[in-house]
Amino acid sequence: EEILARVKTHLNLYKINSSYARFVPKEFLETLGKESIIDVKLGDQIQDEMTIVFSDIRSFTSISEKMTPKENFDFLNNYLSAVIPSIKKYDGFIDKYIGDAFMAIFPKKAEDAVCASIDVMKALHQYNSKRIAENQFPVNIGIGIHTGVSMLGTIGEETRLDGTVISDAVNLASRLEGLTKVYGASILISEVTVEHIENIDKYIYRFLGKVQVKGKKKAVGIYEIFDGDEEKQKELKEKTKIDFDNALKAYFSKDFAAAVVLFKQVLKRNPDDKAASLYLKNSANFVVNDVTDDWDGVEVMFNK
Repeated sequence: EEILARVKTHLNLYKINSSYARFVPKEFLETLGKESIIDVKLGDQIQDEMTIVFSDIRSFTSISEKMTPKENFDFLNNYLSAVIPSIKKYDGFIDKYIGDAFMAIFPKKAEDAVCASIDVMKALHQYNSKRIAENQFPVNIGIGIHTGVSMLGTIGEETRLDGTVISDAVNLASRLEGLTKVYGASILISEVTVEHIENIDKYIYRFLGKVQVKGKKKAVGIYEIFDGDEEKQKELKEKTKIDFDNALKAYFSKDFAAAVVLFKQVLKRNPDDKAASLYLKNSANFVVNDVTDDWDGVEVMFNK
């Protein structure tokens, strides 16, 4: 009877953990150093270096206005079911869903976050192919990635707890995701994350400059990873990468006339390159108006 009672207790515990795992990822518990959800207490926390991935759907507000509440939930759940397996595949876990956005944590390696994000984009292309075949609109998303020391733990009060990650890395990853719209990129990663990757050259990437995001005083270098772009766009960015890199070097060297010529060459081959368009506009303006002596090329962003 004692053995049966213990087996029953463990089975019940397994069921509890299995049920709660759908709300609190087991990876969260493992990172927090807890065996079971019942071991978690208010204020439990750890501090460690982690990589944060933030992603949301472009123009979701205008999309959702055209759907009923049920259609909204069905749409989001279908989309998330298509892309979230890529996060789990590379040892990441979802910290939270925020409407059409999600935030994922990668506690092991920064490169896991990059691989997962590329895989998310590839899964999205397959998902969109099915949607287009069914005469539905394709879904566009942006992804921001940043690495830094973060605090993972529980907040709330005794009767209602929530697991979360608090850090500057979270805020910056969110800001980088917002910048994907400005630069026409699918995946933007910080210079800090690049420095954590052993061999960045196995990815297709380009430096996009330095930005000072809203709410931050320090500028951060940003890179675009386009391994996960659609084939045509990826091919065009690869073919124009040398011209783009040289144009950016000319831009930061204050040789704006040369930058204008090179950015025009990029846009001639790839007219949809938003980053090149942005820098061409700036370069042309600086040819006419010049810059101050203390100009350092940092783009100051006033919007999130």
